[in-house]
Amino acid sequence: MLNGRAAMYVEMLIALVVVAAFAGFALARTVRIIPQSTAGVVERLGRYHRTLEPGLSLVVPFIDRIRNLVDLREQVVAFPPQPVSTADHLVVSVDTVVYYQVTDAKAATYEVSGVLSAVEQLTVVTLRNMIGGMSLDDALGSRERIGAELRGALSETAARWGIKVNRIELKSIDPPASIQESMERRMRADRDSQSSVAAAEAHKRAAILTAEGENQAAVLRARGEAEAVVLRAQAEAEAHSMRAKGQAEAIAMVFKAVHDGKPDRALLAYQYLQTLPEIAKGDSNTVWIVPSEIGRLLEGIGGLLGPEREEEPEPRRRPRTTRKPAADGTP
Repeated sequence: MLNGRAAMYVEMLIALVVVAAFAGFALARTVRIIPQSTAGVVERLGRYHRTLEPGLSLVVPFIDRIRNLVDLREQVVAFPPQPVSTADHLVVSVDTVVYYQVTDAKAATYEVSGVLSAVEQLTVVTLRNMIGGMSLDDALGSRERIGAELRGALSETAARWGIKVNRIELKSIDPPASIQESMERRMRADRDSQSSVAAAEAHKRAAILTAEGENQAAVLRARGEAEAVVLRAQAEAEAHSMRAKGQAEAIAMVFKAVHDGKPDRALLAYQYLQTLPEIAKGDSNTVWIVPSEIGRLLEGIGGLLGPEREEEPEPRRRPRTTRKPAADGTP
């Protein structure tokens, strides 16, 4: 009896454990947690049912299942270099980087098989069509334009797959080795030519600046010399004026003194005799004139100093000139 009850309890315990395990498993299949920036595509009985948002969500176990968890963050994919032929029949290697983002998890799951592979193949085909109509020089100088046009061409097709192409960058466009060597030689020649032109321009500008500086210096020197001549002339004129003014004042004072003193003819003759040596001192005074009246004055002075004698009339003489010996001894 006890053994039967024990067996029944064991069976009930096993059943409870099974039920609890099944309930736990069902609960685990019912409660789903979706991470941030992720979308869950739910299928019910094999058909699309809904898209789960980030957070806690409930599904029907054994009926609903999550087909795919789609990453909604921006993806950066660098595709391997692709050989592309240009319009001038040169094969270049193009390295591209694509920035894209899934905006519709349902379309990315059901509209295309393999989102990354589809984006890569679409990029390669569009890139070959674009560069195939351009020359090598145009392709090398238009990387930004090619990237912008490539993005516009991809956006229309990728939108049907629930994908947004944000940006496409061309990391490099590498021509063949022989073309690269030729381009390097041409670039070196261009740089050498530009360097020579720059050196010639610098030399020309330096020569022009030197000539302008010398011209300005000559003008300034001439202007300074002219101003100096003017200033010297003004100084000399002022000095002459001052000397003439002083002489005039001295003559006026002498005249006034003579006039106030009321001198007689004898005194004037005596003063004239004292002045003659001063007149003869000048180096340029080689000839000076003695008036005929000097004789009469001297006779008057002699009469004052000696006994008077009878005056005899003397014929009137013409003024005579006395020549002073020159400095070199010639008469």
